[in-house]
Amino acid sequence: MEWFPSHIKEWKEDYNPEGTAVITIDLQSRNYKSVIFVGGKSYANGTPFQNIELNSVIQWMESEAGIVYGKQFHLVKEEIGDYHFSECIDGIPVSPAGRMELRFDPEGRLTFYSVYGQFPSSSIVQEENYSLTLKDVEPLARKQMQLIDYPLYEKQRLLPFYGIEEIYITNDGTATIPFENKSGAGMRLNIDQVMVWEQVNTESFERTEMRLQEGVTIEQAIDLEPHPDSFSITDVEQAKCIAAVEAGLSQLYPDDSGQWILKTLHRERGYIQATLRLKAPSNLAFQRKLLLFIHAQSYKVINYMDNKPLLNTFDEFQIEEEISVSHDEAFDKLKSWLELTPGYVYDLVQKKYVLCGMLDCKYAVKASNGDVVELDSLE
Repeated sequence: MEWFPSHIKEWKEDYNPEGTAVITIDLQSRNYKSVIFVGGKSYANGTPFQNIELNSVIQWMESEAGIVYGKQFHLVKEEIGDYHFSECIDGIPVSPAGRMELRFDPEGRLTFYSVYGQFPSSSIVQEENYSLTLKDVEPLARKQMQLIDYPLYEKQRLLPFYGIEEIYITNDGTATIPFENKSGAGMRLNIDQVMVWEQVNTESFERTEMRLQEGVTIEQAIDLEPHPDSFSITDVEQAKCIAAVEAGLSQLYPDDSGQWILKTLHRERGYIQATLRLKAPSNLAFQRKLLLFIHAQSYKVINYMDNKPLLNTFDEFQIEEEISVSHDEAFDKLKSWLELTPGYVYDLVQKKYVLCGMLDCKYAVKASNGDVVELDSLE
């Protein structure tokens, strides 16, 4: 909803006037998701905060959002009139993490409020004591370190270095959850199946125009009608989607049988999206990725996105330096810079938030001379 200040009679049609209150409400919980006053100016007649300090802000947030400080959210940043919080489970960060923000003007009037996150109930949280150590995960970390060719755009060259690809490791140290799974679009179904076909479709592929603009009636919203993207993909639908991916690939890339892995399926904006990666990845920092859009009723691929044109820009890049450092030598240099931090991550298999350690490293080893450098300094 948008509420315009009553004393403003004229404004440009494309812009909300200063002081407009833009309010978003979750119709299921009846809680406010956001309240934004345009330009940071509020003309609201409500009682301003008389005592803007952290404890009173926390109490107000707990009451307004129905969540508990220290158990479901914690402070990230505090400035005068500006408070930032992040989602947690018993003080441990969650991924993907929800965010909460609160701002006031000098008179104590609310000018910005937002709460976005899952804040899961205890029924879908597998609570346990964090026990992972860097020593426990060293074998996994060694496997996770990769030789990567990083593009230096100005020099039109590729710099080879060894780096750690961030990943979540379950608290018992037996399994991993890919970092990319924290993406928030519909619930992803892991497939991990190599796509193979014998028959090739020789017809040219014609893209079907997709309607990505969604419309919801007020009646649908008030009745809490489930969004199509919220439904899980059944076993029957999964089989149909895999067949559709196979048929689509045989038409788009007839010579690529056995070269693609179907990684995931998920619903988004009324379609079923299939994410694929090459079976044999390259050393390039950016990997080939294919996204197929499947019609949710006919189970046919109607459109696709391939990042190959982007990757083709690196074809003319030359390797900057020769590789003279081995994988094991590089890991020995890098392991003292490894970071392992606890966090709850949603596991698509168990359908629960499980305690993990996020393995990451902000440093890399140059493959030419063994120098340890910050990733942010690579240029």
